[in-house]
Amino acid sequence: MNVQVDTPDQKLRARAQRVIPGGMYGHMRSAGLPAGYPQFFARGEGCHLWDVDGRRYVDFMCSWGPIVLGHKHPAVTEAVQRQMAAGDCLNGPSERMVELAERLVGLIPHADWAMFAKNGTDATTTCVTLARAATGRRKILVAKGAYHGAVPWCSPYPLGVTAEDRAHLLTFTYNDAASLEAAVAQAGDDLAAVIVSAFRHDYGLDQELPDAAFARRARELCDARGAALILDDVRAGFRLTLRGSWDLVGVQPDLSAWSKAIANGYALAAVTGNERFRDAASKVFVTGSFWYSAVSMAASLATIDELERIDGPRRMREMGLRLRQGIAAQAAAAGIGVRQSGPPQMPTLLFDNDPDCAKGDRFTVEALKRGVYLHPRHNMFLSAAHTEADIDFALEATKEAFAALAAR
Repeated sequence: MNVQVDTPDQKLRARAQRVIPGGMYGHMRSAGLPAGYPQFFARGEGCHLWDVDGRRYVDFMCSWGPIVLGHKHPAVTEAVQRQMAAGDCLNGPSERMVELAERLVGLIPHADWAMFAKNGTDATTTCVTLARAATGRRKILVAKGAYHGAVPWCSPYPLGVTAEDRAHLLTFTYNDAASLEAAVAQAGDDLAAVIVSAFRHDYGLDQELPDAAFARRARELCDARGAALILDDVRAGFRLTLRGSWDLVGVQPDLSAWSKAIANGYALAAVTGNERFRDAASKVFVTGSFWYSAVSMAASLATIDELERIDGPRRMREMGLRLRQGIAAQAAAAGIGVRQSGPPQMPTLLFDNDPDCAKGDRFTVEALKRGVYLHPRHNMFLSAAHTEADIDFALEATKEAFAALAAR
Protein backbone atom coordinates (compact mmCIF):
# COMPACT_ATOMS: atom_id res chain seq x y z
CA MET A 1 0.00 0.00 0.00
CA ASN A 2 1.35 3.42 -0.92
CA VAL A 3 1.55 5.91 1.94
CA GLN A 4 0.45 9.38 0.99
CA VAL A 5 3.28 11.86 1.43
CA ASP A 6 1.81 15.34 1.54
CA THR A 7 2.94 17.34 4.56
CA PRO A 8 6.30 19.16 4.66
CA ASP A 9 7.48 16.84 7.44
CA GLN A 10 6.50 13.72 5.51
CA LYS A 11 8.16 15.01 2.35
CA LEU A 12 11.39 15.71 4.22
CA ARG A 13 11.32 12.24 5.77
CA ALA A 14 10.94 10.69 2.31
CA ARG A 15 13.82 12.75 0.93
CA ALA A 16 16.00 11.90 3.93
CA GLN A 17 15.38 8.17 3.48
CA ARG A 18 17.07 8.35 0.08
CA VAL A 19 20.26 10.10 1.20
CA ILE A 20 20.62 9.46 4.98
CA PRO A 21 20.91 5.89 6.33
CA GLY A 22 17.65 5.13 8.10
CA GLY A 23 16.46 8.64 7.31
CA MET A 24 17.87 9.92 10.61
CA TYR A 25 20.68 9.19 13.04
CA GLY A 26 21.58 9.62 16.69
CA HIS A 27 19.06 10.23 19.40
CA MET A 28 16.35 11.32 16.97
CA ARG A 29 16.39 7.82 15.41
CA SER A 30 16.39 6.04 18.78
CA ALA A 31 14.38 8.60 20.73
CA GLY A 32 11.43 6.33 21.49
CA LEU A 33 8.94 8.93 20.27
CA PRO A 34 5.52 7.62 19.21
CA ALA A 35 3.88 8.24 15.86
CA GLY A 36 2.59 11.78 15.51
CA TYR A 37 5.77 13.55 16.65
CA PRO A 38 7.45 15.84 14.13
CA GLN A 39 10.96 15.09 12.96
CA PHE A 40 11.80 18.39 11.27
CA PHE A 41 11.54 21.87 12.74
CA ALA A 42 11.43 25.33 11.19
CA ARG A 43 12.29 27.72 14.00
CA GLY A 44 12.36 28.40 17.72
CA GLU A 45 11.85 31.47 19.90
CA GLY A 46 11.90 31.63 23.68
CA CYS A 47 10.42 28.40 24.96
CA HIS A 48 8.46 27.76 21.76
CA LEU A 49 9.16 25.63 18.69
CA TRP A 50 7.51 25.50 15.28
CA ASP A 51 7.74 22.36 13.18
CA VAL A 52 7.93 22.46 9.39
CA ASP A 53 4.18 21.84 9.23
CA GLY A 54 3.63 25.15 11.05
CA ARG A 55 2.55 23.74 14.40
CA ARG A 56 3.68 25.59 17.52
CA TYR A 57 4.69 23.91 20.79
CA VAL A 58 5.74 24.86 24.28
CA ASP A 59 9.12 23.16 24.31
CA PHE A 60 10.03 20.91 27.24
CA MET A 61 13.03 19.26 25.55
CA CYS A 62 15.04 22.44 24.81
CA SER A 63 16.92 20.74 21.95
CA TRP A 64 17.70 17.85 24.35
CA GLY A 65 19.32 20.25 26.79
CA PRO A 66 21.39 22.96 25.06
CA ILE A 67 18.71 25.67 25.10
CA VAL A 68 18.93 27.02 28.64
CA LEU A 69 17.96 30.67 28.17
CA GLY A 70 15.44 30.10 25.39
CA HIS A 71 15.71 29.95 21.62
CA LYS A 72 17.13 33.09 19.97
CA HIS A 73 17.97 34.78 23.24
CA PRO A 74 18.79 38.41 22.33
CA ALA A 75 21.93 38.74 24.50
CA VAL A 76 23.41 35.55 23.05
CA THR A 77 22.40 36.50 19.51
CA GLU A 78 24.04 39.90 19.85
CA ALA A 79 27.29 38.37 21.15
CA VAL A 80 27.29 35.82 18.32
CA GLN A 81 26.69 38.44 15.64
CA ARG A 82 29.43 40.65 17.03
CA GLN A 83 31.94 37.81 17.07
CA MET A 84 30.86 36.51 13.66
CA ALA A 85 31.58 39.91 12.18
CA ALA A 86 35.15 39.61 13.48
CA GLY A 87 35.73 35.90 12.75
CA ASP A 88 34.93 32.42 13.95
CA CYS A 89 37.16 29.59 12.71
CA LEU A 90 40.61 31.17 12.54
CA ASN A 91 44.16 29.80 12.54
CA GLY A 92 44.01 29.72 16.31
CA PRO A 93 41.74 30.85 19.13
CA SER A 94 40.47 34.34 19.70
CA GLU A 95 40.63 36.25 22.97
CA ARG A 96 37.23 34.72 23.78
CA MET A 97 38.93 31.43 24.71
CA VAL A 98 41.01 33.04 27.45
CA GLU A 99 38.04 35.06 28.67
CA LEU A 100 35.85 31.97 28.86
CA ALA A 101 38.49 29.91 30.66
CA GLU A 102 38.91 32.75 33.16
CA ARG A 103 35.14 32.91 33.61
CA LEU A 104 34.82 29.19 34.32
CA VAL A 105 37.78 29.14 36.70
CA GLY A 106 36.25 32.06 38.58
CA LEU A 107 32.84 30.42 38.76
CA ILE A 108 33.44 26.70 39.43
CA PRO A 109 35.00 25.86 42.82
CA HIS A 110 37.12 22.90 41.74
CA ALA A 111 38.36 24.48 38.50
CA ASP A 112 41.95 25.70 38.28
CA TRP A 113 41.97 25.50 34.48
CA ALA A 114 39.68 24.85 31.51
CA MET A 115 39.98 23.58 27.96
CA PHE A 116 37.38 23.35 25.21
CA ALA A 117 35.87 20.99 22.65
CA LYS A 118 32.58 20.64 20.77
CA ASN A 119 30.47 17.74 22.13
CA GLY A 120 29.79 16.16 25.48
CA THR A 121 31.44 12.95 24.29
CA ASP A 122 34.59 14.97 23.54
CA ALA A 123 34.59 16.24 27.11
CA THR A 124 33.98 12.93 28.90
CA THR A 125 36.53 11.16 26.71
CA THR A 126 39.10 13.87 27.39
CA CYS A 127 38.49 13.52 31.14
CA VAL A 128 39.09 9.77 30.95
CA THR A 129 42.22 10.29 28.86
CA LEU A 130 43.59 12.84 31.32
CA ALA A 131 42.91 10.53 34.28
CA ARG A 132 44.83 7.72 32.62
CA ALA A 133 47.65 10.03 31.57
CA ALA A 134 48.06 11.48 35.05
CA THR A 135 47.83 8.20 36.96
CA GLY A 136 49.47 5.82 34.51
CA ARG A 137 46.58 3.42 35.12
CA ARG A 138 43.80 1.96 32.98
CA LYS A 139 40.62 1.05 34.89
CA ILE A 140 37.61 3.38 34.73
CA LEU A 141 34.60 2.80 36.97
CA VAL A 142 31.18 3.67 35.50
CA ALA A 143 27.68 3.29 36.92
CA LYS A 144 25.55 0.54 35.39
CA GLY A 145 23.23 2.00 32.76
CA ALA A 146 24.86 5.45 32.79
CA TYR A 147 25.27 7.38 29.56
CA HIS A 148 28.59 9.16 29.04
CA GLY A 149 28.67 9.58 25.27
CA ALA A 150 28.43 7.96 21.87
CA VAL A 151 31.87 6.46 21.16
CA PRO A 152 32.93 2.83 21.67
CA TRP A 153 34.41 3.17 25.16
CA CYS A 154 31.08 4.34 26.60
CA SER A 155 28.30 3.91 24.02
CA PRO A 156 25.22 2.15 25.42
CA TYR A 157 24.67 0.44 22.08
CA PRO A 158 26.76 -2.67 21.28
CA LEU A 159 26.68 -2.58 17.47
CA GLY A 160 30.16 -1.84 16.13
CA VAL A 161 31.72 -1.99 19.61
CA THR A 162 34.30 -4.63 20.54
CA ALA A 163 35.05 -6.16 23.91
CA GLU A 164 38.50 -4.59 23.68
CA ASP A 165 36.93 -1.12 23.52
CA ARG A 166 35.59 -1.67 27.03
CA ALA A 167 38.25 -3.97 28.40
CA HIS A 168 39.13 -1.60 31.23
CA LEU A 169 35.63 -0.55 32.32
CA LEU A 170 34.21 -1.82 35.61
CA THR A 171 30.70 -1.07 36.84
CA PHE A 172 29.01 -0.12 40.09
CA THR A 173 25.48 0.87 41.08
CA TYR A 174 24.82 4.60 41.35
CA ASN A 175 24.25 5.73 44.96
CA ASP A 176 25.37 2.32 46.30
CA ALA A 177 28.56 2.88 48.28
CA ALA A 178 29.14 -0.84 48.88
CA SER A 179 28.89 -1.51 45.16
CA LEU A 180 31.40 1.26 44.46
CA GLU A 181 33.77 -0.08 47.12
CA ALA A 182 33.65 -3.53 45.51
CA ALA A 183 34.45 -2.08 42.08
CA VAL A 184 37.35 -0.08 43.52
CA ALA A 185 38.72 -3.26 45.11
CA GLN A 186 38.34 -5.10 41.83
CA ALA A 187 40.31 -2.41 39.99
CA GLY A 188 43.09 -2.61 42.57
CA ASP A 189 46.25 -0.70 41.77
CA ASP A 190 45.06 -0.09 38.19
CA LEU A 191 42.28 2.37 39.11
CA ALA A 192 42.53 5.56 37.06
CA ALA A 193 39.13 7.16 37.68
CA VAL A 194 35.55 6.93 38.83
CA ILE A 195 33.15 8.76 36.50
CA VAL A 196 29.73 9.75 37.81
CA SER A 197 26.75 11.57 36.36
CA ALA A 198 25.39 14.64 38.11
CA PHE A 199 22.40 12.49 39.02
CA ARG A 200 21.13 9.16 37.80
CA HIS A 201 19.30 9.91 34.57
CA ASP A 202 19.11 6.51 32.89
CA TYR A 203 16.80 6.39 29.89
CA GLY A 204 13.26 5.25 30.60
CA LEU A 205 13.77 4.84 34.36
CA ASP A 206 12.96 6.87 37.45
CA GLN A 207 15.68 9.43 38.02
CA GLU A 208 17.72 9.48 41.22
CA LEU A 209 19.42 12.46 42.83
CA PRO A 210 22.90 11.83 44.28
CA ASP A 211 23.05 10.77 47.91
CA ALA A 212 25.47 13.00 49.80
CA ALA A 213 26.97 10.06 51.69
CA PHE A 214 27.59 8.20 48.43
CA ALA A 215 29.21 11.28 46.89
CA ARG A 216 31.49 11.72 49.91
CA ARG A 217 32.46 8.06 49.79
CA ALA A 218 33.32 8.34 46.09
CA ARG A 219 35.56 11.30 46.94
CA GLU A 220 37.21 9.39 49.79
CA LEU A 221 37.87 6.30 47.69
CA CYS A 222 39.42 8.31 44.87
CA ASP A 223 41.63 10.19 47.33
CA ALA A 224 42.74 6.99 49.05
CA ARG A 225 43.64 5.31 45.74
CA GLY A 226 45.10 8.37 44.01
CA ALA A 227 42.41 8.12 41.30
CA ALA A 228 40.46 10.90 39.60
CA LEU A 229 36.86 11.64 40.47
CA ILE A 230 35.23 12.72 37.20
CA LEU A 231 31.85 14.46 37.19
CA ASP A 232 29.93 14.14 33.93
CA ASP A 233 28.00 17.41 34.07
CA VAL A 234 27.27 17.42 30.34
CA ARG A 235 23.52 17.06 30.78
CA ALA A 236 22.90 18.87 34.06
CA GLY A 237 25.60 21.53 34.16
CA PHE A 238 24.35 25.14 34.54
CA ARG A 239 20.73 24.01 35.08
CA LEU A 240 20.95 22.95 38.70
CA THR A 241 23.64 25.42 39.77
CA LEU A 242 26.40 27.42 38.11
CA ARG A 243 29.04 25.87 40.40
CA GLY A 244 28.97 22.24 39.23
CA SER A 245 26.14 19.89 40.12
CA TRP A 246 27.86 18.00 42.95
CA ASP A 247 28.48 21.29 44.72
CA LEU A 248 24.88 20.79 45.85
CA VAL A 249 25.98 17.74 47.88
CA GLY A 250 29.21 19.32 49.07
CA VAL A 251 31.62 17.29 46.96
CA GLN A 252 34.08 18.63 44.39
CA PRO A 253 35.43 16.44 41.56
CA ASP A 254 38.93 16.49 40.12
CA LEU A 255 37.71 16.77 36.53
CA SER A 256 34.36 17.83 35.07
CA ALA A 257 32.88 17.43 31.60
CA TRP A 258 30.50 20.15 30.34
CA SER A 259 28.45 20.78 27.20
CA LYS A 260 24.76 21.23 26.33
CA ALA A 261 23.65 24.33 28.27
CA ILE A 262 26.96 26.20 28.44
CA ALA A 263 26.42 28.10 25.16
CA ASN A 264 22.61 28.16 24.70
CA GLY A 265 22.57 26.02 21.58
CA TYR A 266 25.95 26.81 20.06
CA ALA A 267 28.30 23.85 19.74
CA LEU A 268 30.71 23.87 22.67
CA ALA A 269 32.05 21.56 25.36
CA ALA A 270 34.51 22.12 28.17
CA VAL A 271 36.70 20.21 30.56
CA THR A 272 37.59 21.79 33.89
CA GLY A 273 40.12 20.38 36.31
CA ASN A 274 42.09 20.99 39.45
CA GLU A 275 45.79 21.61 39.80
CA ARG A 276 46.70 17.95 40.07
CA PHE A 277 45.69 17.32 36.46
CA ARG A 278 47.12 20.48 34.91
CA ASP A 279 50.38 18.83 33.81
CA ALA A 280 48.59 15.95 32.07
CA ALA A 281 46.20 18.42 30.42
CA SER A 282 49.18 20.39 29.08
CA LYS A 283 50.71 17.27 27.47
CA VAL A 284 47.90 15.03 26.23
CA PHE A 285 47.05 15.58 22.56
CA VAL A 286 43.36 16.33 22.13
CA THR A 287 42.01 18.49 19.32
CA GLY A 288 39.32 18.98 16.71
CA SER A 289 38.94 21.06 13.58
CA PHE A 290 36.43 23.42 15.20
CA TRP A 291 37.47 23.32 18.85
CA TYR A 292 38.70 26.93 18.78
CA SER A 293 35.46 28.35 17.36
CA ALA A 294 35.23 31.90 18.64
CA VAL A 295 31.50 32.28 18.01
CA SER A 296 30.52 29.44 20.35
CA MET A 297 32.80 30.84 23.04
CA ALA A 298 31.25 34.29 22.68
CA ALA A 299 27.83 32.63 23.01
CA SER A 300 28.97 30.88 26.16
CA LEU A 301 30.23 34.07 27.76
CA ALA A 302 26.90 35.75 27.10
CA THR A 303 24.98 32.70 28.35
CA ILE A 304 26.89 32.53 31.62
CA ASP A 305 26.51 36.27 32.20
CA GLU A 306 22.75 36.07 31.69
CA LEU A 307 22.30 32.93 33.80
CA GLU A 308 24.16 34.62 36.63
CA ARG A 309 22.28 37.90 36.23
CA ILE A 310 18.83 36.33 36.43
CA ASP A 311 19.77 33.36 38.66
CA GLY A 312 18.71 31.00 35.90
CA PRO A 313 18.86 27.78 37.95
CA ARG A 314 16.46 29.22 40.53
CA ARG A 315 14.04 30.39 37.84
CA MET A 316 14.06 27.02 36.09
CA ARG A 317 13.55 25.23 39.39
CA GLU A 318 10.52 27.39 40.23
CA MET A 319 8.89 26.76 36.87
CA GLY A 320 9.72 23.07 37.06
CA LEU A 321 8.06 22.85 40.49
CA ARG A 322 4.98 24.63 39.13
CA LEU A 323 4.75 22.05 36.34
CA ARG A 324 5.40 19.12 38.68
CA GLN A 325 2.81 20.17 41.24
CA GLY A 326 0.21 20.79 38.56
CA ILE A 327 0.75 17.39 36.95
CA ALA A 328 0.63 15.65 40.34
CA ALA A 329 -2.74 17.24 41.11
CA GLN A 330 -4.14 16.39 37.68
CA ALA A 331 -3.00 12.76 37.87
CA ALA A 332 -4.57 12.36 41.30
CA ALA A 333 -7.84 13.88 40.10
CA ALA A 334 -7.88 11.53 37.11
CA GLY A 335 -7.05 8.51 39.25
CA ILE A 336 -3.92 7.77 37.21
CA GLY A 337 -0.69 6.79 38.89
CA VAL A 338 2.40 8.70 37.78
CA ARG A 339 5.96 9.02 39.01
CA GLN A 340 7.83 12.31 38.68
CA SER A 341 11.53 12.20 39.39
CA GLY A 342 14.76 14.07 38.92
CA PRO A 343 15.36 17.74 39.67
CA PRO A 344 12.44 20.04 38.71
CA GLN A 345 14.64 21.70 36.06
CA MET A 346 15.06 18.30 34.35
CA PRO A 347 11.87 16.35 35.06
CA THR A 348 11.00 12.78 34.13
CA LEU A 349 7.36 11.69 33.98
CA LEU A 350 6.56 7.96 33.93
CA PHE A 351 3.28 6.12 34.47
CA ASP A 352 2.59 3.34 36.94
CA ASN A 353 1.94 -0.13 35.50
CA ASP A 354 3.24 0.94 32.11
CA PRO A 355 6.08 -1.45 31.19
CA ASP A 356 5.83 -0.80 27.44
CA CYS A 357 5.25 2.97 27.91
CA ALA A 358 1.90 2.75 26.14
CA LYS A 359 0.31 5.14 28.63
CA GLY A 360 3.24 7.53 28.37
CA ASP A 361 3.04 7.47 24.60
CA ARG A 362 -0.70 8.17 24.55
CA PHE A 363 -0.38 10.94 27.14
CA THR A 364 2.43 12.78 25.36
CA VAL A 365 0.73 12.47 21.96
CA GLU A 366 -2.43 14.01 23.44
CA ALA A 367 -0.34 16.84 24.90
CA LEU A 368 1.43 17.28 21.57
CA LYS A 369 -1.92 17.70 19.79
CA ARG A 370 -2.60 20.58 22.16
CA GLY A 371 0.71 22.32 21.58
CA VAL A 372 2.98 20.92 24.29
CA TYR A 373 6.16 18.98 23.46
CA LEU A 374 6.95 16.42 26.18
CA HIS A 375 8.91 13.17 26.10
CA PRO A 376 7.43 9.84 27.25
CA ARG A 377 10.73 8.25 28.39
CA HIS A 378 13.67 10.67 28.47
CA ASN A 379 14.21 13.34 31.09
CA MET A 380 12.95 16.72 29.92
CA PHE A 381 14.42 20.22 30.29
CA LEU A 382 13.15 23.57 31.49
CA SER A 383 14.69 26.81 30.25
CA ALA A 384 14.84 30.25 31.78
CA ALA A 385 12.40 31.36 29.06
CA HIS A 386 9.52 29.35 30.54
CA THR A 387 7.09 31.67 32.32
CA GLU A 388 4.14 31.06 34.60
CA ALA A 389 1.86 31.59 31.60
CA ASP A 390 3.73 28.95 29.58
CA ILE A 391 3.52 26.44 32.43
CA ASP A 392 -0.18 27.14 32.88
CA PHE A 393 -0.78 26.68 29.14
CA ALA A 394 1.05 23.37 29.34
CA LEU A 395 -1.02 22.31 32.33
CA GLU A 396 -4.24 22.98 30.44
CA ALA A 397 -2.95 20.61 27.76
CA THR A 398 -1.87 17.94 30.24
CA LYS A 399 -5.23 18.17 32.02
CA GLU A 400 -6.96 17.30 28.76
CA ALA A 401 -4.36 14.61 28.06
CA PHE A 402 -5.10 12.97 31.43
CA ALA A 403 -8.82 13.11 30.65
CA ALA A 404 -8.25 11.46 27.28
CA LEU A 405 -6.09 8.79 28.89
CA ALA A 406 -8.66 8.11 31.60
CA ALA A 407 -11.41 7.83 28.99
CA ARG A 408 -9.46 5.16 27.12
